Amino acid sequence: MYKNFLKRFFDLIISFCSLVVLSPIFIAVLLILFFANSGKPFFIQPRPGRNERIFRIIKFRTMNDRRDREGNLLPDAERLTAAGKFIRKTSLDEIPQLINVVKGDMSLVGPRPLLVQYLPLYNQVQKRRHEVRPGITGWAQVNGRNAISWQQKFEYDVWYADHISFGLDLKIVFLTLKKVIAGEGISQRGQATIEEFKGNQ
Repeated sequence: MYKNFLKRFFDLIISFCSLVVLSPIFIAVLLILFFANSGKPFFIQPRPGRNERIFRIIKFRTMNDRRDREGNLLPDAERLTAAGKFIRKTSLDEIPQLINVVKGDMSLVGPRPLLVQYLPLYNQVQKRRHEVRPGITGWAQVNGRNAISWQQKFEYDVWYADHISFGLDLKIVFLTLKKVIAGEGISQRGQATIEEFKGNQ
């Protein structure tokens, strides 16, 4: 009952109330990034959701669009702005995803929505991460976030899909708050976030 009905009910109520409570912070960050990113405070990108349905994720933009002489985007570490670094460290960049939760694209807790181009790279077990709605935070995030390998991340995602419960979601929310306060697992060693997934060996 929780997985098929109550989880969505709690998502809708909590995310809507959170948007109202966090609206002053939302507006403040929006204004900071509006000026820091030349009028572009939001990062909007297609991502696969439940059953691999594509939706447009909304986040605060923490990187600029600087490119090299050939027109290619510079590495993430070189495009991460000073304001963006702080906003990412405090996870404030995730606040707009509450809009995705209200719309039904995402859940508060679930596997993180990754890039569309990763879809053909998953094996049959890894594909099961799309049996549930993606989340703002998830089991992989509280067990290493970006500091763990892709294989470990997918194992945590599939495990979560098989063990969804109210108690587990509550545990993940509290552990997420702890991780955010401690600033743990924000990036993989040598990366601004995490290296690109290139498929299984």
